[in-house]
This record gives sequence, structure tokens and C-alpha cells, in this order.
Amino acid sequence: MGFWRNLFRKKQVETQKEENWEGIVFPRDKVDFRNEEQRSRYITDCLEQMSVAAEEIEQLTGEYEKVTSCLTDMEEIEALPRQDREELNTFARKLLTLEQEREHYLGRKNRMNDTDYYQMRKQEEDVEEGMTKLKQAEEYGGLIKQDMRKLERERQAYEFRRAELEVAMQNFRGMAVIFLTAFAVCLLMLLILQFCFEYDTRLGMLLAVAAAAIALTVLCVRFTDSDKEKAGVTNAVNRLIQLQNKVKIRYVNNRNLVDYYCLKYNTDSAAKLEKKWAQYQQEKEERKQYAEAEAKLEYYQNQLVKKLSEYRINDPARWVGQPGALLDRREMVEIRHDLILRRQSLRKQMDYNNNIGETARQEVKSVARQYPMYMVEILEMVERFDKQD
Repeated sequence: MGFWRNLFRKKQVETQKEENWEGIVFPRDKVDFRNEEQRSRYITDCLEQMSVAAEEIEQLTGEYEKVTSCLTDMEEIEALPRQDREELNTFARKLLTLEQEREHYLGRKNRMNDTDYYQMRKQEEDVEEGMTKLKQAEEYGGLIKQDMRKLERERQAYEFRRAELEVAMQNFRGMAVIFLTAFAVCLLMLLILQFCFEYDTRLGMLLAVAAAAIALTVLCVRFTDSDKEKAGVTNAVNRLIQLQNKVKIRYVNNRNLVDYYCLKYNTDSAAKLEKKWAQYQQEKEERKQYAEAEAKLEYYQNQLVKKLSEYRINDPARWVGQPGALLDRREMVEIRHDLILRRQSLRKQMDYNNNIGETARQEVKSVARQYPMYMVEILEMVERFDKQD
């Protein structure tokens, strides 16, 4: 009994518990490049990955240059001669004194702390746009995760079905062997009855042959159908892997974008950033009451910007909101550290997309080298894709 159960039992399919959503897979070994449709689809997918990566790099470059410019300004300020630096520090001290006086009044309860206030003020021009983008990125990230889980479940279902078909085909082979063995034994017994005991076994032979023929025909048809279905399932798995590649790229870029905005605005989510922004708006309105102090503050701010404009500073107005950094080296180091983290975050995204684009490009070249008979066709596809972009 154990033998028969082992012969017909189905194999269990192991479910992959964790999927690497960052890794990009090129299932070339599962693609029939002699098939024009599969070949064209595979090359098109690679070109689309290159295009997506190029678009992301173009968007990230501007922000990267802005952060680099800020770091360059810091280096320029720290390299100023002592006398020039003292003049800057004079304006910075005046600004810092006025801000401290205002802080004394604004230090009442239920007020926004100065760190968050000045950070929001530095980012006031783009914080609303940043909130919108962060919220959209979070919502989009949720949709991407749903797509990835859906694709993964669908792929696992197809993998499970393929394993079932393989087990079924193996069982069909085993059943065929059993039927043939049973037929041979039956035929042998009939021959013994006929020749040794002189029984008329012609009818038995006909029935045995008919039963064996019917059984083998049914098994052959079932085996052929299963083999065809298995080929279709394999093609579906390949297509799902290619779709997962595209979704993985979108997931990683979106996740890095959310991380960058959270780092840039010092927040954990769009909801917290919206709350902070509303608090800032209220705080800003209250601080308008101090017109005289603000007027003095504006005067020294203008003086500071004017003085900084005399040097090779790309964005003098940036230092208006952080005069303490000009006086306290530790604060300057903290600001530099924050900018470096932001630039590293951008570089990480740019490197990832460069790697994606280069990997896809090398994949296209590799396919062209491996299948030189299709090289002209592949080059034409690349040229058409470049014109579309």
C-alpha cells in the first residue's frame, strides 16, 4: 500500500516566504528568442527599464546639484579670511540676539519650537509641494505593494499549477507502466490457459487488448493535454517575472523618494508633515505682531545677504534663517551632516537607476551578441525606442 500511495501522491510546492523587491531578474533562459513575439517583448522590457531609469536620474539631478551647491557655500564661508568672517559674525550675532529676544516672548506654552519653525521657514516655498508629493508617493507606494503582492500570488499560483502538472505527468507515466505490465501478465496467463490447458482464450485476448488500448489512449491524451498546459503556464510565469521587474523598479524608486522627503522635511509621514505645516502657519501669523522686531531683523538679514553676496556664495539668503551656524562650528557640522545625508540619499537613488539602466543595456547587448542573426532587428528596436523618448 505504501508503494501505491507514494506512486500517486502529489508533490508539495514550497512557497517562497520572502521576495526581494529590489532585485531585477532577466529570465533569458526561459525565453525562446527564435519566437519573434517573445524576443520583441523581452527587448522592449529591457528598453523600458532603461527609459524609466533615465527619467528618474533626470529628476534627481536637479535636486542633487542644489544640495551640492549648499555644501559648496559652506566650504566657501569656512574658507573666508578672518576679517571678512568677523564682519559676517557681527551681522550673525545681531540676528541671533534679535531672534533670542523674540524667542523669549514666543516661549510660551503651546507654541511651535524654534527648531521646527525655522526648518519649516527655510522650506516654506516648497513644503506644500513636498507635502503633496509625499502624500502621493505614500499612496502610490501602497498601490505598488498591492500590485507586487498580487503579482507574487499569481506567480506562485502558476508555479503551484506547474508543479501539479509535473506530478500528474509523472503519474501518467507510472500508470502507463502499470497498465502495460498488467496487460503483459494477463496476456501471459491467457496464453498459458490456451496452450497448456487448451482453453479458448480468443475473446479474453480481444478484451485485454481493447482494455489496454483504451487505457493507454486515455493516458496519452491526458499526458499531451498536461504538457500543453504546462507550456502555457511556463510562458505565463515568464511574463509575470517581467512585470514584477517593472513593479520592483517603481517600488524601489518610490520608497527612496518617500525616504528622501521624510529626511528632507524631518518627518515620518505626510500626515505629520501636514500637522506641522498647520502649526507653522498659526505660529507665523502670531509672530507677525512683532513688526518692530521684525523690521530690525529684516535690516540685519539684508546686511548679511549683502555681505555674503560679495563672495562666491550661490545662495546667500539661505544663511538668513541660520545665523547660529556662522557662529557655532558644531551647528555648521550638523547642517553639513544633514546635507551629506540628503546627497547620499539622492546618490543612492541615482546609482540604483544607473545600475538598472546599465544592466538592461548590457542585457540587450548580450542578447544581440548571443543571437547575431537578430542583431539588426534589435538595433532597429533600440533606434525606434530612442526616437520615441
